[in-house]
Amino acid sequence: MTISTALGIIGYPIGHSISPIFQQAALDNLDIGAQYRAYEVDPADVGSFVGSLRADSVSGINVTVPHKEAVMPFLDEIDEWAAEAGAVNTIVNRSGHLTGYNTDGYGFLRALRESGGLEPAGKTALILGAGGSARGVVQALLRADIGALTIANRTLARAQSLAELAGPRGVEANAISLPSPEAGPAALSADLIVNCTSLGMRHGPDEDASPLRPEEIPPTALVYDLVYNPMQTPLLRVAELAGANTLGGISMLVYQGAASFEIWLERPAPVGVMMDAALAAMRQRESGA
Repeated sequence: MTISTALGIIGYPIGHSISPIFQQAALDNLDIGAQYRAYEVDPADVGSFVGSLRADSVSGINVTVPHKEAVMPFLDEIDEWAAEAGAVNTIVNRSGHLTGYNTDGYGFLRALRESGGLEPAGKTALILGAGGSARGVVQALLRADIGALTIANRTLARAQSLAELAGPRGVEANAISLPSPEAGPAALSADLIVNCTSLGMRHGPDEDASPLRPEEIPPTALVYDLVYNPMQTPLLRVAELAGANTLGGISMLVYQGAASFEIWLERPAPVGVMMDAALAAMRQRESGA
């Protein structure tokens, strides 16, 4: 498979992605003559697809699951954030030289500050999950001088491994199992609760599940769910019942996409246009669900 357009996104499957909608809206708004398309790439074909990105017509590509790690061996260079996260979500082609970036941490922090109204420095956070997205979140929070972390995951060893990232930065970090009796107290003492699991994701195996109950969420916390489909997840509904502030995953999705746009094209992204297009797409999908 080869790519014939300037920009796009690869994943497997990829039909659920709304990135083509808001990225194309940005390109059209700035009168940039390019198309942004979705490419469903089988894991066995990742290497050959990445090789096709060296063509002169290609500016870059976004990468989503399950390819964020798989693309890395085929790149010429990987930036610091991507290397530390162990995952690439943005590839840039500069005269046949492919560089991998990870804008997830930037998107997470920008959404946290601008959409969630929370400055993480000195705060206490509970991270639900210990996979790739959780690693990016922990990395971002450590760079933003988070005060303390608790990481809860079904496999305790993975939570412990992720908690070890905090040591070199002098941040207290604990690891607990999920679910466990410790999860409730950890949530009640948190200023920020971030769901990095797939719990509550539409069409997922646990689409009706919330990792926490209302009585486990303090009304003073911000509950941030990285799941964006549906926009109102079970966890966010539970958090609202508890009186907490909430933030869905759509803001992070748009902000990380805007960061990719700016890396590719070296000009400011029309973030408002992108956000409006993303929200409209999600509302349309939910109205027809």
